Amino acid sequence: MVQYNPLQYLPTAEELPDSDDTPVDNEIQNLIPNLLLAVLSLAWGDSQDWFFGIDMGIHYLYQQVRQPTLVPDGFLSLGVPRRNHERGRLSYVLWEENNIPPIWALEIVSKKPGGEYDEKLTKYAQLGVLYYTIYNPDYWRRDQHDPFEIYRLVEGEYIRQTGEPFWMPEVGLAIGRGIGTYERWTREWLYWYDWNQERLSIAEEILFHERQRAEQERQRAEQEQQRAEQEQQRADQLEQQLKDLITKLRKRGIDPSSL
Repeated sequence: MVQYNPLQYLPTAEELPDSDDTPVDNEIQNLIPNLLLAVLSLAWGDSQDWFFGIDMGIHYLYQQVRQPTLVPDGFLSLGVPRRNHERGRLSYVLWEENNIPPIWALEIVSKKPGGEYDEKLTKYAQLGVLYYTIYNPDYWRRDQHDPFEIYRLVEGEYIRQTGEPFWMPEVGLAIGRGIGTYERWTREWLYWYDWNQERLSIAEEILFHERQRAEQERQRAEQEQQRAEQEQQRADQLEQQLKDLITKLRKRGIDPSSL
């Protein structure tokens, strides 16, 4: 007798929408998660059991498949293939991911409130996302919240956490804010941090600082060369003055060597 498997009748990522088609407020909402992904790609480059999604729809409710249930600005899943298709994921479909929910999700608050502190918070808890971060650098006073908030799921409810960078042992990283340079833009970004609260950098930022150091070394070398040239000029002037003095003395019949 063939057993009925309800999962075989569920739509695949190919058949589901990949986002809710809501445009982002500004480019920061894309750059911040892209920076976090770039850092992870550098730090976890050889590991293939993680996935970081950006503005990608998450489908986890069987009865609601026409629209993504959630579209985080960024999310991290562990224990799933980094690449599950030659074209990459079109969306994150829970029943195609061994029912492994993201372990961390990020929402960046827009000019128009999007339910980050209530509706989405409830949905992320329902999905089972262990850590939920809300970044609100521009509208936190309007929303009567802090610019950076992180929540941990405890017995089905989110509990606000303290400390920054905030360490997430299940992830093996901390998340927090910091001033840095990305895409040649120096401002506050979100960064991953290690156990010692040392910020993990990206290749671009490392290259930027290396170029800064190289420029500083070049300027120091130029300054040293200028000082050496000035010293040489002073030595040449003294030598010339000595020659002129000897010439004057000899004209007056005085032998400089007898002095």
